[in-house]
Amino acid sequence: MAIGRRNQPQMQAATEAVAAVPSAPPAAAKKPVRTKMMRQYDLVDRVRAYNPNTDEDLLNRAYVYAMMAHGEQKRASGDPYFSHPLEVAAILTNLKLDDATIVAALLHDTIEDTESTRAEIDQMFGSEIGALVEGLTKLKRLELVSREAKQAENLRKLLLAISDDVRVLLVKLADRLHNMRTMEFMPPASRRRIAEETLDIYAPLAGRMGMQEMREELEDLSFRIIDPDAHAVVVQRLDALEARDKNLIGEIEAQLSAKLAKNGVNAHVKGRRKQPFSIWMKMERKSVGFEQLSDIFGFRIIVNSIAEVYRTVGIVHTTWPVVPGRFKDYISTPKQNDYRSIHTTVIGPGKQRVELQIRTEEMDRVNEYGIAAHAFYKDGVGSPTERLEKESNAFAWLRHTVEVLSESANPEEFLEHTKMELFHDQVFCFTPKGKLIALPRHANVIDFAYAVHTDVGNSAVGCKINGKFAPLSSELQNGDEVEVLTSQAQSAPPSAWESLAVTGKARAAIRRATRTAVRDQYAGLGRRIVERLFMRAKIAYADDKLKGALPRLARVSIDDVMAAVGRGEMKASDVARAMYPDYKEEARLSSKKSGAAANPKSAADTKTSGAIPIRGINSDLPVKFAPNGGAVPGDRIVGIVTPGEGITIYPIQSPALKDFEEEPERWLDVRWDTDEATPRRFPARLHVQNVNEPGSLAQVASVIAEHDGNIDNINMSRRSPDFTDLIIDLEVYDLKHLNGIIAQLRAKAVVASVDRING
Repeated sequence: MAIGRRNQPQMQAATEAVAAVPSAPPAAAKKPVRTKMMRQYDLVDRVRAYNPNTDEDLLNRAYVYAMMAHGEQKRASGDPYFSHPLEVAAILTNLKLDDATIVAALLHDTIEDTESTRAEIDQMFGSEIGALVEGLTKLKRLELVSREAKQAENLRKLLLAISDDVRVLLVKLADRLHNMRTMEFMPPASRRRIAEETLDIYAPLAGRMGMQEMREELEDLSFRIIDPDAHAVVVQRLDALEARDKNLIGEIEAQLSAKLAKNGVNAHVKGRRKQPFSIWMKMERKSVGFEQLSDIFGFRIIVNSIAEVYRTVGIVHTTWPVVPGRFKDYISTPKQNDYRSIHTTVIGPGKQRVELQIRTEEMDRVNEYGIAAHAFYKDGVGSPTERLEKESNAFAWLRHTVEVLSESANPEEFLEHTKMELFHDQVFCFTPKGKLIALPRHANVIDFAYAVHTDVGNSAVGCKINGKFAPLSSELQNGDEVEVLTSQAQSAPPSAWESLAVTGKARAAIRRATRTAVRDQYAGLGRRIVERLFMRAKIAYADDKLKGALPRLARVSIDDVMAAVGRGEMKASDVARAMYPDYKEEARLSSKKSGAAANPKSAADTKTSGAIPIRGINSDLPVKFAPNGGAVPGDRIVGIVTPGEGITIYPIQSPALKDFEEEPERWLDVRWDTDEATPRRFPARLHVQNVNEPGSLAQVASVIAEHDGNIDNINMSRRSPDFTDLIIDLEVYDLKHLNGIIAQLRAKAVVASVDRING
């Protein structure tokens, strides 16, 4: 039976009845019957075992409330639905979480799946628990177009909710873990979809939060569903290997314990085999067979202090040979998820490679339970989230990820970036001042620069790695010292960097800077178009006057207006009418008689003509050149505006301009504005008829190179047995430079003819 406001009298009676029931029966009553669902006193006992000050009344009321709220609801297995939130709560008691989190687990589906409301939860259990339950509820209320968008938006919502209270994540992970444990009752397609999402998002997220035990179980359950055959084979091989080497594992444990005890170190040594999923991934990653893996079994050495950790390392290394390159100190440089331990591999008893993890008991607890290892139930200053901000590097990573989230253009973009960071191991590098920068494996200097600061990344032009100059795309290794060289002349990074960057932060920043630069280009073009119209119409333009007209143009800022004009989404005449309602657009001549087409001289007029200055492709305007032939300084030119693409510059003699004769509003007066102090190259295209003989192509290329031309592309086709047609795309400084190259080519005996192509 669902519970809502109308059921409050019955609910009150039920909670009063619960309060009258002893929290636990006599010891003899605990033995008999085994039930499918945990009893309320069992739940209280679980919490009281680690938190003697638990609020038993709160737990009892939540148990009864959730049970009544879900009423007769059933799971796919046929079990009462209430068994699910109860098992989620049980998982969280294993993590020793506070009362509020346990209660939120019991109630986490009530608002979504029953008639319960947030106001009712607040009234009965307090606003703290109400906020937790609502945070979990919001994650389920998403109806988006695509599965990818839904998954991405779920992750966005989850991380935003966690940033308010990290306990939302702990409940969500426990919820997913119990669902994965009971997946056999779901349809096969749903099982696979949920398993893939778990492996993509939830298992890595648990790992990033330091919760290794939960991550490994989520991975194993997902692996079992996604590839049952591979899972079965790996488990079978593991079981066989463990049975075969059972005595050897015990022998290694005994020898390690005895050796350490002999040297005065009280240690607990336990052998442990790796999980099927991690073994499978290593086989896939390294393309090796099961028999070639040498570290299937690892040994954990737990000691009492950090001093004993390093003492143990010394004992082990002086007793057995060390495998080179297999020593890692995660105590001096912990992982981002707070993982701390010493890893080393030795050739141990029986000439076996033995992987050792050496740590203290406290480190072991944090390594297994991550952020859940922080005792939220103990009295402390501030909220659990505030405490984690001070104590946990894993939570700091989460905060950073939420920052990236807020800067992403869409959910899928954020999902892409977050997946990258979830799956990558880390390398640790340093700035010249000694600041430690943690990056994913395979990260490069571009990623490093953006990790230091977004402005450093945007203005990076070079770097030094360990004092030596290196490309910005250089992959970084552990311990590298990286100095990023910057230039104020570079305000935005090349867009090609996005494909080189590995981290989500770097890619998001590059994409954002590129969008800003493109928008600025369109805004600059739009401003020139608007100012030119006002000049031609002989009316005054002022930003202040346009600001007052923004509501009529349905734009927020002047830059928005100018960018819209530059992209072709809005006409300059619309801006004029918004500022001057009595403005009348000037009558246009037919396209054959207007603009530069009717008067080519106007396209190359002086700077006072109002024509838009063109500097080149890398200017402050969104400019490109005619695709079939380009244009070079010295040509008479005209600009054609294409909505969303900017200006395309054509030579006035280009036959392609005929395609725009019926669209005079797209024609722009433009002029060259080159600077002799900083010459730039411009595109041109030549048609060369070449004599077909050995070395003829080399002669053509040599002429172009000797005269400082740059060949961008060559297409060859056999015209006849004696001649070959060459279409050469090249870059030159101006028309004089181009004509000089053409003249030199025509002087060659192997060249029958040369013509410039104007597409």
